Amino acid sequence: MDKSKRITQIPVNRIIALVMLDTISIIVSAFGALYIRYDFSFSKMELRFLKAFEHIIIPNVLFTLVIFALWKLYKSVWRYASANELINIVFATSFSTVVQIVFCYASGQKLPRGCYVLYWFLLTIMICGIRFGYRILRILNKKRTALVGKNQGTNTMVIGAGAAGNMILKEIESSQYLNIQVKCIIDDQPGCHGKLLRGVPIIGGRDKILDAVREYGIDEIIFAIPSAGVQTRKEILDICKETGCKLRTLPGMYQLINGDVSVSKLKEVDIEDLLGREPISINTEEVLGYVSGKVVLVTGGGGSIGSELCRQIAAHHPKQLVIVDIYENNAYEIQQELLRKFPELNQEVLIASVRNTNRMNQIFATYRPDIVYHAAAHKHVPLMEASPNEAIKNNVFGTYKTAQAADRYGVDKFVLISTDKAVNPTNIMGASKRICEMIIQMMNHRSRTNFVAVRFGNVLGSNGSVIPLFKQQIAEGGPVTVTHPDIIRYFMTIPEAVSLVLQAGAYAKGGEIFVLDMGEPVKILDLAVNLIKLSGYRPGEDIEIRFTGLRPGEKMYEELLMDEEGLKKTGNKMIFIGRPIEFDEEEFEEQLKSLAEIVKEESSDVRKSVQEIIGTYRYE
Repeated sequence: MDKSKRITQIPVNRIIALVMLDTISIIVSAFGALYIRYDFSFSKMELRFLKAFEHIIIPNVLFTLVIFALWKLYKSVWRYASANELINIVFATSFSTVVQIVFCYASGQKLPRGCYVLYWFLLTIMICGIRFGYRILRILNKKRTALVGKNQGTNTMVIGAGAAGNMILKEIESSQYLNIQVKCIIDDQPGCHGKLLRGVPIIGGRDKILDAVREYGIDEIIFAIPSAGVQTRKEILDICKETGCKLRTLPGMYQLINGDVSVSKLKEVDIEDLLGREPISINTEEVLGYVSGKVVLVTGGGGSIGSELCRQIAAHHPKQLVIVDIYENNAYEIQQELLRKFPELNQEVLIASVRNTNRMNQIFATYRPDIVYHAAAHKHVPLMEASPNEAIKNNVFGTYKTAQAADRYGVDKFVLISTDKAVNPTNIMGASKRICEMIIQMMNHRSRTNFVAVRFGNVLGSNGSVIPLFKQQIAEGGPVTVTHPDIIRYFMTIPEAVSLVLQAGAYAKGGEIFVLDMGEPVKILDLAVNLIKLSGYRPGEDIEIRFTGLRPGEKMYEELLMDEEGLKKTGNKMIFIGRPIEFDEEEFEEQLKSLAEIVKEESSDVRKSVQEIIGTYRYE
């Protein structure tokens, strides 16, 4: 017999076993009720009731089994049985008892009235015992092994005695695969201190975390307060990261709302949990209003920002989403993800280079997009320093050709993804993006299309960013490399960056450079130290931090605005508009033509030509 057939037979075998046990339970309960009614004495039983029992027992077994099947007592996974299953059992046994009474009176085979109550009670107890017995035995075995010290599970502390914490404890309690031993619970609500949640003591508030880690030998902390605000979350996690324990947390509040809380949903605590800044919020209705029912094209749609753009756009019901990317693996991944999450989405995934004029014109002519998000770009500073001509070809002329296609085919809005590195650039990547901003400004003056740029800082977790690099280095045992102890950066999460881009599109009237209020800059060294601690290691002892020196074109700090630019408020308190800097557009157009010839010839003088266009660009 092959494996697939054996697997399909397992549930049938279990159902047969349950039916047999239920049959025995029905017979024992029926006779037991009569036996108890007559004070546990066979001699006192009346012969007429024994004959009635003989006449009704077979029909009673049959209709009771049918009722059990109707109440789905043979479909539940009983190792995870809960209150719902208990309610089903009570309803099923109650209904079967009522049917038994009706049958007895209808057939003239009456039993003593007290027997019916006793029968219901006995049957309910026995059916519950059969269904819940396996789970009860496993829980008792866990308690026994914990008491004798045989359980080698991970000693764990749960922070949060609310609904999410209860669900996590419930799963740990019922699963045979989770090797976790919850020793204590932390909660800031004084009213629950000293009480038990599923047998686990709630020992106090956040001030008890450090002491409890030592007292209970805690190896892992689970943060189970998905409703906690940013500041509360940061304060508690700041304490947790000093314990040296591994940290895991629930991703967010929506898991609790959906009932989707489980150990499998726990994630490692990310560094963004410690930034201490409220995430950007957008006006969903405004975004929905201009994306819904539109054909939207995203270049670089397989990248970190581009793929998140596609996810959020897909959720806003576009008429069609066209994804353009040169890297087929990235394009395939986002295509498959969207097919799973948004099966009704009308999506088209195209492999194309934004540097190919004919190909871009053909795409725009075919799909006629209403909105374009231009995220395709080379972004890695050190790599572009080594290949400056490629940075210009892809970033500058890829943007120029895409923008010209947008103008030619009547796109309504064109949103460029820019960077804070475009401000007073010291590297060719930043300089190329500043030229892109100038192209957008020029095109906006010459086209009916509204061209805008969105400028933001470093994106946590994006491909090639510092956090994935640090995580990889920590996983390999170190060292963690930081270029300079004083280097600082502005940070935002990928969803925040994409929210800004979407909101900017809603606000866009043409020519603006949108800037996010990113709060206070963060030292890269602090990120490295915190991430090492969050991973359960000690910086400088378990994991070395090594300083490697600034890379070519790298700044000690980044700026979001140039001196000439001012800030103008928008409807979102965290989004501002920088005033465009005027320049001679005809001269700029001639400079672009000259620059195109220079990069075509692979000239080593490309930086000098770029500096002639961008007066604030400085290079060594």
